[in-house]
Amino acid sequence: MTTPYPFSAVVGLDDLRLALLLTAVSPAVGGVLVRGEKGTAKSTVVRALAALLPHVEVVHGCRFACDPEAPDPGCPDGPHTPGGPSDFRPASLVELPVGATEDRVVGTLDLQRALSDGVKAYEPGLLAAAHRGVLYVDEVNLLPDHLVDLLLDAAAMGRAHVERDGVSVKHAARFLLVGTMNPEEGEPRPQLVDRFGLVVTVAAPRDAVQRAEVVRRRLAYEADPARFAARYVEEERAHAGRIAAARAVLPSVELPDAELDRIARVCLAYGVDGMRADIVVARCAVALAAWHGRTRVTATDVADAARLALPHRRRTDPLDPPGTDEQRLDEALAEADRQAEADRQAEADRQAEADRQAEEERRDASSSEADGDGDDEPDPGPGGPDGGPDNGGPDNGGPDGGDGPRDGGGPSHPDNPSGGTPDSGSPHPGTDTVPETSDSGSRAPVGAAATAGSAYRTRTLRISARGEGGHTGRRSPAFARRGRVVGSRPPHGKLSGAPHLFATLRAALDRTALDRTALDRAALDGTALDRAARAHLRAPADGATLGRAIDRAAADGSAAGRGIRVLPGDLRESVHVGREANLVLFVVDASGSMAARKRMTLVKTAVLSLLRDAYQRRDRIGMITFRGSDAEVVLPPTSSHEVGVQRLAALRTGGRTPLAAGLRAAAATIATERRRDPRRRPLLVLVTDGRATSGPDPVRLVPALAGVASVVVDCESGPIRLGLARRLAAALQAEVMPLDQLEAATVLRSPAARPAEPEDRAYRRAA
Repeated sequence: MTTPYPFSAVVGLDDLRLALLLTAVSPAVGGVLVRGEKGTAKSTVVRALAALLPHVEVVHGCRFACDPEAPDPGCPDGPHTPGGPSDFRPASLVELPVGATEDRVVGTLDLQRALSDGVKAYEPGLLAAAHRGVLYVDEVNLLPDHLVDLLLDAAAMGRAHVERDGVSVKHAARFLLVGTMNPEEGEPRPQLVDRFGLVVTVAAPRDAVQRAEVVRRRLAYEADPARFAARYVEEERAHAGRIAAARAVLPSVELPDAELDRIARVCLAYGVDGMRADIVVARCAVALAAWHGRTRVTATDVADAARLALPHRRRTDPLDPPGTDEQRLDEALAEADRQAEADRQAEADRQAEADRQAEEERRDASSSEADGDGDDEPDPGPGGPDGGPDNGGPDNGGPDGGDGPRDGGGPSHPDNPSGGTPDSGSPHPGTDTVPETSDSGSRAPVGAAATAGSAYRTRTLRISARGEGGHTGRRSPAFARRGRVVGSRPPHGKLSGAPHLFATLRAALDRTALDRTALDRAALDGTALDRAARAHLRAPADGATLGRAIDRAAADGSAAGRGIRVLPGDLRESVHVGREANLVLFVVDASGSMAARKRMTLVKTAVLSLLRDAYQRRDRIGMITFRGSDAEVVLPPTSSHEVGVQRLAALRTGGRTPLAAGLRAAAATIATERRRDPRRRPLLVLVTDGRATSGPDPVRLVPALAGVASVVVDCESGPIRLGLARRLAAALQAEVMPLDQLEAATVLRSPAARPAEPEDRAYRRAA
């Protein structure tokens, strides 16, 4: 086994190393998400962390790594007797590949034992293997959302709950969750990023000395890993001991109310949503105090915790660009300090006032006791015993002497500190610029960029023809791995997903040679299975149905004196109909005919709305613009929808209209993507008014786009319309969508496309 790269030998990356160490001290922080470009040692640092974790003692033979001193009472391998036989082993490092399935993550029914022995046995997944260790997910932004939800739920609750295939299991799953990602491959949803406790952005060092040291250490490690690691043994041992000491002191760390108030103020000033940010900052601050060997959280701990836990939580709109607003965070911390100081001063003033009143009452009481029942003295004047104002000194018109009128006359204008009137030379007082005209005929200067309006909900654009085994998404209908069950079939190669249990049992019964009595019983059982299979086609099978089928199979096998023997050729897989994600390629006319400011604003708003819709439906997107004499691929196909928003905002207009060049670029882009990913079907969205003032007739490019589902968003407006966009749509056999009718909730289909068949009829025709 290759010696891992030492954690202590990593150059730089201080924030990342601190975040990982804090998560090792307190897994309740919620895991770490590491963002960084390729070649920034993300995976190296994460894998090196596992060597620092203390060895764990586990119950002998327990597949769920139970602690012998406090075994999990609900362990599927239990019950365990406290103090029983145990083993010591290093903390596990479990890596979750991008292509992992749900049953591999949470575990599933042991199908071999279920079908051969009639026993409902649970086969643990990766969550059980990672218990009391590290679960590392590389390229977490490419992992399906439902798997990320499973991981984050288990990490937050410390338990995994499995309800599938007739199995109901709960087991402990406390682990350090670490995910890495490359932002170039797309950003995960803000809702998922918010579930990570800490997020760190890493980059390659910009200092030549550091870069040289990185190369020097890497070459030394590759030449002799064991010798290189031996140089850092003492530092590694010191880190491991410090983690163990911090874990021991963690329960005794106190979080004062003043620091808790500071955390709440920082989160409010920074503008985060929900309460998760406050909780994570508090847990991180406690872990920081324990890491530094303190038993009380300080203001420095809160500030350091906020820098690790807050920046990524301010991105609430999924199309906002990611990144850290350091200035806003500094302002929030400073504002929290000012409020805390103001509260302390106010509390000190209240205490001083209370002490003063108590002192006056004490003096009055002493004076009364000294005078007894003597002569009454006249009360002092309103100015106090000295005859002056209450606060001493001459009366300046108020307690602070500052309530008189200002010397400068009336109050000054907030934008005009001199107190004078606004500039009378401006045709629009109080404004900086002249408002734009709303005339649709007014043109912006050539090359100017119009601003998009607020995005709206668009009509759902779909590919009406059903796909085969595409990427799971929410747009077009397709036979998929998940969705409504419409039948079964023999697997093509390796079994994909869980088998269709009833069809598998039916195939096994049909194949098995039995004696006449057993054959009669099998015929009766086959009739029952046929009825069950028909019911199964009408509704997806749930766990209870599968469990009852296994129980019946076991009972039938016992009565016949043998189990049901299932061979690989008997396996049948379920046929599902669901939704797939597509490649949505936007081809946008940016020529002079679109340069009217109001029209281009409408076009940008429409494309922005379609980008948001593509994000919600998990599509890949691309963008091509054409103007002047050629077309430009401004955004190659990507999953980074926020980059598409940035490119759309920078889109400029002007020049002639080379519509044919735009279609040619679209055909080339689609051909390239088909070679790269044949499973993803393209959907072409052409935004144009149909005018072509440069290049050949665009209809001549239609054969290059044969078989590509298309939608033409017709931008033509005004009382006189030439209908050129509709003519082009007819040649493309595309759906026509007028720009002013894009905002709706109706699902439209291309009139040239054949209506979709019912799922079961389409399956039978395909079979």
